[in-house]
Amino acid sequence: MARRDEIECWLTDMDGVLVHENVPIPGARELLAKWRDEGTPFLVLTNNSIFTPRDLSARLRASGIEVPEERIWTSALATADFLKSQAPGGSAFVIGEAGILTAMHEAGFIMTETDPDYVVVGETRNYSFEAITKAIRFIGKGSRFIVTNPDATGPSAEGPLPATGAIAALITKATGRQPYVVGKPNPMMFRSALNRIGAHSENTGMIGDRMDTDVVAGIEAGLHTVLVMTGISDEREIARYPFRPNEILGSVADLLTPADDADPAE
Repeated sequence: MARRDEIECWLTDMDGVLVHENVPIPGARELLAKWRDEGTPFLVLTNNSIFTPRDLSARLRASGIEVPEERIWTSALATADFLKSQAPGGSAFVIGEAGILTAMHEAGFIMTETDPDYVVVGETRNYSFEAITKAIRFIGKGSRFIVTNPDATGPSAEGPLPATGAIAALITKATGRQPYVVGKPNPMMFRSALNRIGAHSENTGMIGDRMDTDVVAGIEAGLHTVLVMTGISDEREIARYPFRPNEILGSVADLLTPADDADPAE
């Protein structure tokens, strides 16, 4: 396992690591600028499959953080990338918004409501009972069931919203079929990200704020894992899990100091 001073490429989560409620986390701008200035290959990862990389780049820019769209890797892109490797030129019935629909189109898939090879469920703010019913019937007839990410709820100003994982559970209950889930914590998401920037696991680091998605997937993908405490993790949360990241830091600002000054994970 590489030490931090041997890391040549970085993958980083977005929410809770770089931004919180559309406000930049201290150190995020500086770290991204450092990577750009040094020519360090990096990707910003998100399980959000609603938005395209262009949308997300614009949203980050509005928050004061510059990340070009080619440096953003979403669960929608990872899903389309995976399906393209499985069934080039295949067909799909897709529940979701621009993020997954655009990614599937660009991967060469045909969107259809006639015997699709796949049913792909992504995130949307407007789940349609009619669309869910179609998905259940297609899966019952043999379409393969794919989900972009496992998150059961998503945030909103009014409180939690049901998200991809919750809708997938409904479809599973109705069909008896479990989906293949591409997004974190499936290490597939990281492997496709590594391929995107031509990186190798031995010299790549992963920064996240969640033990149950970022850290476990990073460990399984063979990456140097860094947990930051600016998201949902606290000491009690960390203690619940039988695995540990390589480093536990207060925030991404701590990555601006040399690794020798950082505390390794207990």
